[in-house]
Amino acid sequence: MTDKTAKPAPATSPVASLAPTSPVASLAPTYPVVPGDFTTAPFGVTPSQTVGPYWHIGLPWTDGPDAAPSDAPGRITLAITVIDGNRTPVADAMIETWQADTLGRFNHPDDPRGAVELTPAGFRGFARSAADPTGTALVHTVKPGALPTETEVDEAPHVNVSIFARGMLDRLVTRLYFPEDADAHATDPVLSSLTETERAKLVATKVDGGYSWTVYVQDDNADGVETPFFEL
Repeated sequence: MTDKTAKPAPATSPVASLAPTSPVASLAPTYPVVPGDFTTAPFGVTPSQTVGPYWHIGLPWTDGPDAAPSDAPGRITLAITVIDGNRTPVADAMIETWQADTLGRFNHPDDPRGAVELTPAGFRGFARSAADPTGTALVHTVKPGALPTETEVDEAPHVNVSIFARGMLDRLVTRLYFPEDADAHATDPVLSSLTETERAKLVATKVDGGYSWTVYVQDDNADGVETPFFEL
């Protein structure tokens, strides 16, 4: 489940975020090691690595783009297109989605309501899909239900979307919302914190068989088309 305290923020340029090479003299050991016994070193979190295009090696999995089986009632297809700062399709991107089932539940111990069997039967809630030459990845799923929060206001139905691609040191995380839920969008904790223009960037378009949505990973214009992303 996405951290509800996360604040949407523009993605930084993968190129601009690269710091200058540090002098050799500054490359001291990250963690202190007890002389003669390296097993006592207090290791911490390893640094982030470039996620693309190496995801092709270790991240594909058996079910791939199918969050819902082919015979699932209400199965829809999400066509998510990734466009870079030069308005070029990101053909080697990978889309990862995570969402609630049609009743707004998760079969996961972190769901405070408890893990349950998902609806419809066979629904997995998770998918990974590779983009084609047009930068479009297809995810076969079902529309999620609304999610309760710590307050009386529900989160509107949405799909959590992560983007992995060349040049990125970390994945980009955002959300896809559905156009028919406009009333719920007005009170959704995430969407209501954004301007009207920014909110519209997170709402997909209804098409035959599902929904279409374009993610723009960067824009030099602060008021341009760049998709809002989460700071996690």
